[in-house]
Amino acid sequence: MLIRSRPVMPVTPRAVFRRSLGNFRDTMRIVGRRFAVRPANYPHIPWAVWALAWVLLTAAVFLRLDRAAGILWGEWPRGFVHFTEFFTVFGLGGWYLIPSALLLLAANLTDWRSLSRRSLMLVYNWTCFAFLVLGATGLSGLTVNLLKYGIGRARPIYFNNLGDLSLHPFAMDARFASFPSGHATTMGAVFGILLLLFPKRWYVALAVTSCIASTRVFVGAHYPSDTVAGFGLGCAFAIVCGLVFARLGFIFRRTSTKLPVRKGTFSLLPLAAVKPNRSARERSERAEDIVAADRP
Repeated sequence: MLIRSRPVMPVTPRAVFRRSLGNFRDTMRIVGRRFAVRPANYPHIPWAVWALAWVLLTAAVFLRLDRAAGILWGEWPRGFVHFTEFFTVFGLGGWYLIPSALLLLAANLTDWRSLSRRSLMLVYNWTCFAFLVLGATGLSGLTVNLLKYGIGRARPIYFNNLGDLSLHPFAMDARFASFPSGHATTMGAVFGILLLLFPKRWYVALAVTSCIASTRVFVGAHYPSDTVAGFGLGCAFAIVCGLVFARLGFIFRRTSTKLPVRKGTFSLLPLAAVKPNRSARERSERAEDIVAADRP
């Protein structure tokens, strides 16, 4: 079946605005319809157990490592600190939020009906991926900023004067915004996304993201417990976003007892035509995604 097409419209600011508004309405209509027809049968995940483990690990790190980190601040070799300063910038949320927002803006301005089926699937997958990254990193980042300024923990650079548990709630001062770490939260969200997309390579993703998160300790911006708390928070937000996406049929498919599983139709590279030997589930997923991508 050929994708429906509309007459070519002149590229004027008004036409671009109408296209953008139409794409936004179509997207909201698709999401709303899927929320309405797909029941919230989320898999049973022992959130209370994981939350308790997160709290206990954060507390253990606070008791065992935070004071030592405060004492050692400023004592690390200069070359090592410069090394960690280079990698710590990759924990900034802007690296992930800005490209995702730009991708969504480009998708919103795209004439979806003019695309070939292969291009349509590619743009659709990139749009879903951008939404996932924006949701996981953006929502977790907003939450961690509310927490860190509400708690008001002094940073390690003030350890000698204030100690490792000096709280200044709602001081609204970056000097008192140590717990949890925003960079570590971003890395936790990135790890959660990679865990869902590449579950067999989770250990590689964990090693890379946790190392970047830990650089916050060596540059003197956070205590170890700050990074542990932030990392767990970001990962949890990514998992929740993945569960919602699986319910809606975007990127993932639902399972009854496990984390969402990436759909066979999801790829950020140009997709080949459907092969005859593909499973019935893959063909069904591809048909479903094409229907979602082909705006009504």
